[in-house]
Amino acid sequence: MSAAEAAAPVSAAEARTLFANLAGTPALVLAISGGPDSTALLVLMARWRAALRRGPKLLAVTVDHGLRRESRSEALAVQRLAHRLKVAHRTVRWAGKKPATGVQEAARHARYRLLAMTAREAGANHIVSAHTLDDQAETVLLRMSRGSGLTGLRAMVRANALGGEPHILVHRPFLDVPKARLIATLERAGVGFADDSSNHDPRFTRPRLRALMPALAAEGLTPHRLSLLVRRIQRAEAAIEATADAAVDKVSSPAWPAGGPIEFDAREFSRLPAEICLRLLGRAIAGAGDEGPVELGKLEALVEALAAALADRSAEPGRLRRTLAGALVTLDDDRILVERAPPRSGRASRRTPLTTRDKGGFTNRR
Repeated sequence: MSAAEAAAPVSAAEARTLFANLAGTPALVLAISGGPDSTALLVLMARWRAALRRGPKLLAVTVDHGLRRESRSEALAVQRLAHRLKVAHRTVRWAGKKPATGVQEAARHARYRLLAMTAREAGANHIVSAHTLDDQAETVLLRMSRGSGLTGLRAMVRANALGGEPHILVHRPFLDVPKARLIATLERAGVGFADDSSNHDPRFTRPRLRALMPALAAEGLTPHRLSLLVRRIQRAEAAIEATADAAVDKVSSPAWPAGGPIEFDAREFSRLPAEICLRLLGRAIAGAGDEGPVELGKLEALVEALAAALADRSAEPGRLRRTLAGALVTLDDDRILVERAPPRSGRASRRTPLTTRDKGGFTNRR
């Protein structure tokens, strides 16, 4: 893509293509913060809907996190723009005490929780977000820096279920669109937007990665190249997940009861590729345990311990017994049993908070 193409406004014809799969939905919640990306989403979707004879009802939702002095006035500006575009608007606020650390992660969870709540109230099963090609590039760099596995390096997908809300889908139609094109769209339309100061604050990881992007692009690691990497990883992930699905019948009963117990044939399990072992054991622990998906590094250590124990034929039955993510994993001579771990004093269930989450039984944190 040339520099001119990368900064060209998004046309009405292109918007029709980007939003085509949403035309048949009864209602859409638009996540609109007031920044350039989401403001362009509001403008383009309003134009798109107005050109349709029949189409979804649009509800623009602004989450006021209450973290900056300007947030209230920014929400009011979005409300005025939505009114001008004839789109219904609602502001919801993140109430209560804010955490002293990890505030951006907590704000993200709060945002999705509030968006899901508003979607349910509006009878909508679809939320539309304005994540761009630049956001995708930052996401894959962020996850690489944290040692993510393949599942984490899939980064964002065009549509996925909201964790804890399987009937609500989050759509990202702009994942292949550079931010510069959305800004150009607003400039041509004469529409202003807010500039969130936290997006430039070096105390946070994403702004620091954002500052590195020009230097990385000069070496060829452009957002487009990173997005291409993501698409290839997503393709490989789909193949791995299909292989893991097919392997279930070889090593266990296909019907896994909620909360366990789940039983694997230990010898058949040991013959599977290591990555498939990770996927199946991760799914089982997530299903039987009460603490959500297990961290990848801990899961890798457990699979390695199982492999070593299975290779040691002289060991006695019951030679391995571990707890992980609220599940108890036991290996005896011929089976691996995954079941709910007995309660410990002071241990409370801590299921993964509401967020967008892809298929799989483990997280990519280490």
